[in-house]
Amino acid sequence: MTISTLAVTKASGELAVFSEQKLCESLRRSGANTEQIQHVIQELKPLLYEGISTKKIFRYAFRLLKKKSRPSAAKYHLKKAIMELGPSGYPFEIFVGEILRHRGFSVKIGQIVQGHCVEHEVDIVGQKDSVKIMVECKYHNFPGIVSDIKIPLYIHSRFNDVVSSWRIKDNNPDMSYQGWIVTNTRFSGAAITYGACAGLILLAWDYPAENGLKDWIDRLGLYPITCLTSLSTVEKKHLLELKIVLCSQLRDNPSLLDTLGASTGHLHTILREVESLCTPSRL
Repeated sequence: MTISTLAVTKASGELAVFSEQKLCESLRRSGANTEQIQHVIQELKPLLYEGISTKKIFRYAFRLLKKKSRPSAAKYHLKKAIMELGPSGYPFEIFVGEILRHRGFSVKIGQIVQGHCVEHEVDIVGQKDSVKIMVECKYHNFPGIVSDIKIPLYIHSRFNDVVSSWRIKDNNPDMSYQGWIVTNTRFSGAAITYGACAGLILLAWDYPAENGLKDWIDRLGLYPITCLTSLSTVEKKHLLELKIVLCSQLRDNPSLLDTLGASTGHLHTILREVESLCTPSRL
């Protein structure tokens, strides 16, 4: 067996050939430099074996990168960090709402909206100029879960009912309306096809290509606190219970960390990592 033919087990249970190039690209996107990437690859190779899970490979790579660069490790940890926002989907809704705010939308979260026929509980209602959006968030705690065609079918019918009411209430011929579905995992091919046909906007972890959820997060520098390698699991849970979801909240108001009862040295470590994460790459 060689590395080039090593079979790995994906989150879905499928087998795939290990790709060193993909791993290197993933590390590079996290901000790791060439020396750090080479260190991770060289230290990782002896740990690999036939059938190893991609989850275990990620865990090894994360630990190795963390020793070299906490900020890069935090970004490399992003997908898993989003899944650590749970178990409920509410922190994810707050997180998506903040992304939309930074893209110029006014946002209201957890709204009861009267449709033409019935009331609907809508995750996010947003507006930017003459564009009004209804956003439904499909949050998952585990990788490999796919939002299939039933999701856009259901959301589309709810969106049509809500828009029928909005058109009458707004009484603005210049207003346009959009239905959005945002997930932290993936959509099935049929769901994407239906969404495009129905005029829905679908945003998944890596869809659309080069403009998926992970791309938005990187460009805006909006990372969840669950990314932070300097916070313990207990500390993350405590902050989430206080509805502190974004690293930028800690940057803008460091006193929020006082509730942790941590030492001054530990607080400084957290804030240094926060500052390193909160600079947008490009808008």
